[in-house]
Amino acid sequence: MKTEELRSLSLQELIDREDELSKELFNLRFQKATGQIENPMRLRTTRKEIARLKTIINEIKQIQS
Repeated sequence: MKTEELRSLSLQELIDREDELSKELFNLRFQKATGQIENPMRLRTTRKEIARLKTIINEIKQIQS
């Protein structure tokens, strides 16, 4: 998702999305360890998307407090 799209979501939706991506990242790491990963670049993009989400979540929390 693009940053503009993420900023339009609520805080709870962002947290839920982060949880989903964390689970996906775990599964991708497991696939990599067992040699079954089809697209290794998905690891990188998932990590970056999680970082993007965490940044936006922190910005929202700072604004609210």
